[in-house]
Amino acid sequence: MTRVSLLVSAPSPLRAVLSHARPADFASAAWVLALVLAVLLPALLTPFSPLVPAGAVLDAPSLTHPFGTDYLGRDLLSRVIFGTSRTLFGSAVAVTIGLGVGTVLGLIAASFGGIIDAVISRVVDVLLSIPGLLLSMVIVVALGFGTINAAIAVGVSSIAVFTRLMRSEVLTVKNLPFVEASHHLGNTRWAVLHRHIFPNSFTAVLSLTALQFGLSILWISALSFLGYGSPPPQPEWGLLVSEGREYIVSSPWLVLLPGLVITVTVLSISRLGHFATERLSS
Repeated sequence: MTRVSLLVSAPSPLRAVLSHARPADFASAAWVLALVLAVLLPALLTPFSPLVPAGAVLDAPSLTHPFGTDYLGRDLLSRVIFGTSRTLFGSAVAVTIGLGVGTVLGLIAASFGGIIDAVISRVVDVLLSIPGLLLSMVIVVALGFGTINAAIAVGVSSIAVFTRLMRSEVLTVKNLPFVEASHHLGNTRWAVLHRHIFPNSFTAVLSLTALQFGLSILWISALSFLGYGSPPPQPEWGLLVSEGREYIVSSPWLVLLPGLVITVTVLSISRLGHFATERLSS
């Protein structure tokens, strides 16, 4: 076999990754792509406005209104689609805060040790002893209501998880032979931290991001359900479930369909995160 034929027959990295994907992975990826489209071009997916009545009050799901209409006659599908950007943006802000601050704190605690490690570890222990949703509620009450404040509250609540994992990974990596050899070669602490410890510790923390992103969606939806998110009539997934609970007996789709969207989104993101972690570790 010639060199050219070997190059042609060699599988590409993308093909190699796709060969290990299962049908559930493809379905999850398709759902996430649909969410991205709903964030970028929501008007392309629905002809109705999320704020203007588009039909009869409490219309059942039909071809015209696949998710039915709410108590004001607004198309529920359009409200779910336009609410995607608020919920996912809030979750992204929360994960960014948790990942950024938690990574820095975990890196500092494990690298310097001593009293710095003791103080950060005790603060993390206190935060982990409080249920995340309860801590988020306390913080959002102090900051004020709204999607951004809810996202900040959820982000602060997730800092402890990232900090503990980052600290654990750094403590493992810093004692490996190649790190000790780097110290013996005369590299400074910051150089070793930047070139060797951080890159080899961050992969495990990054794999937690997908799981924490799904959890942030649940928490932000819960805060919105409780009235701590964006005020009506702005569409937000948790708020849609909250509005529909008043009519759950006569119009159960107002609760079931937005709740199903939240569930499928969290499962899809978690599935893709698990798949990415498997590929990185293989």
